[in-house]
Amino acid sequence: MKINMTYMTDHLKELLNIPSPTGFTKEAVVYSKQVFDDLGVESKLTNKGALIATIPGDNTADHRLLSAHVDTLGGMVKEIKGNGRLKLTQIGGYAWNSVEGEYCTVHTADGKEITGTIMLTMASSHVHGGKLSDTKRTADTMEVRLDEVVAGKDDVKKLGIEVGDFVSFDPRVQHTASGYIKSRHLDDKACVATLFAMAEAIVKSGKKPPHTTHFFISNFEEVGHGSSASIPAETREFIAVDMAAPGDGQTSHEEKVTICAKDSSGPYDYELKQRLVKLAKGKDVDYVIDIYPYYGSDASAALRAGWEIRAGLIGPGVDASHSFERTHEKGLMATAELGLAYIMEK
Repeated sequence: MKINMTYMTDHLKELLNIPSPTGFTKEAVVYSKQVFDDLGVESKLTNKGALIATIPGDNTADHRLLSAHVDTLGGMVKEIKGNGRLKLTQIGGYAWNSVEGEYCTVHTADGKEITGTIMLTMASSHVHGGKLSDTKRTADTMEVRLDEVVAGKDDVKKLGIEVGDFVSFDPRVQHTASGYIKSRHLDDKACVATLFAMAEAIVKSGKKPPHTTHFFISNFEEVGHGSSASIPAETREFIAVDMAAPGDGQTSHEEKVTICAKDSSGPYDYELKQRLVKLAKGKDVDYVIDIYPYYGSDASAALRAGWEIRAGLIGPGVDASHSFERTHEKGLMATAELGLAYIMEK
């Protein structure tokens, strides 16, 4: 049973190019459903707009579930300013300087897409001099410059733009010859792609998993309640597949899968973590164990909502999370291989 790298990265690149800030995820969820449909894997939409795909297993009483989230960071129009530019409110947690200069798209209620650039309000060094460097980047000092001829608020409203319209950030996807994939929104579309690859490997093998297994594509993770509802009642174990965070003091690595022992929501299930470590060793999967100080997952959301599950967390290292993200094919492969080993574990 093998993971198809090309299948995984091709779907990842397509998914990365579908705008899906939290609350505006329908197109990305529809894409995910089509992937499972093409594999012949039955799936259903939840009332909240998430997706649950299911592969029946020998044990139909004790189910396993793996989740990854398709929603991303983004923004909403908070205010149409008198100068014809837009003030944003954040969707998800990121530093404003990490989106400064980024191309973006405003998605209007009537389906128009209007491009722009996220700018400092004093962006010209020839006009503002040292103020450009000294100004703190906040919601009040950043704005969207639209790629339309507008002189004021009325001109913007004539374009169909209103307060509450979603704003997505250009991903700028690149897949390098050295195996790196750099793009915005690898958190967590990289892991959604690993779920696709796990499901494809199982279907191609013709083998039945020991336990009925669900793939939960959540759509509200970035705001804290992604997999808090609609988990099948028979679920006994829940593995969140989400990006690992390399950096100073961390063991996570772009070319490896991380098994998370604890994050800001608390420790993950010890016995389940130990099983994942044993599986990684037995399958010769390149792994590390790490702890994340500023992090929560879909499994955390499920536990807070009161689901009685054993929860774990794995994922590929994604450098510069919630900023200029990058991962490597090897990390994706290690994550998919560990996830597949877990699904097929007797």
